[in-house]
Amino acid sequence: MNELYKNSVKKRLKNKGKVSAAWLHLASNVSAEIMANAGFDVVMIDVEHSPADYQTVLSMCQAVKGTGCLPFARAPWNDLIALKRICDCGVMGISIPYVNTREEAEEAVARCKYPVRGIRGIAGSPRAAGYGMNRGQYLQRANDENLVMVAIETTEGIDNLPAIMEVEDLDGIFIGPMDLSTSMGMMGQIGSDAVQAQIKRIEEIVIPSEKFLATVANDVEHAKMLYDKGYNMLVMMSDAVDLAKMAGRTVERFQSYLEQKKS
Repeated sequence: MNELYKNSVKKRLKNKGKVSAAWLHLASNVSAEIMANAGFDVVMIDVEHSPADYQTVLSMCQAVKGTGCLPFARAPWNDLIALKRICDCGVMGISIPYVNTREEAEEAVARCKYPVRGIRGIAGSPRAAGYGMNRGQYLQRANDENLVMVAIETTEGIDNLPAIMEVEDLDGIFIGPMDLSTSMGMMGQIGSDAVQAQIKRIEEIVIPSEKFLATVANDVEHAKMLYDKGYNMLVMMSDAVDLAKMAGRTVERFQSYLEQKKS
């Protein structure tokens, strides 16, 4: 096994290109395979807000291999062990939630990088290194090829964003609008003028920079609007949420049909 380890999505984002992504909330290798085969550039395995554990992260990475879609993950927290084990499963990009200071951003990056650029524990046996069959390629290239982004989800994080942007090896910024609105005492009021003003502060710092900007989009039309503003990666659907929406619409239409039959 001598497969060259490279991250085409990271290269595209480095050049300020556009990347499509989908959440994996069902902790299912089947839904991962479906989303990957649909043609998304990235599937984002959610280890923060789903039942996914390390074994399911690994199986979802296996499910998308060979599809052209790359597996990324949202970590449960800025935690050394969690980040190491998720990376060892073979994800090629990782998002660290709730980063508020430059120090926290530096810690997040260091935990995803091998020495001397970081403190990630090194081993040739995990899936990421091909169970020992591709460890030369992986161990030599992972620091450069694996992508690291941090989520800005509080006004404190926004205040410290200029300093966070100076962190070496940090590739991009992810805006978490739900957490941001909640941290402002405005849960779910993402469209409010106050929340949008804070989001604009992030945009004005990140979009002109060399780092990419990512967030969630409600649908394709919303994604188009954000791409036009200068965003680079958008998570525009969820295996769980969109299945729930489709199921709800289907049942509603059927119930409406039954009501019409009664009248």
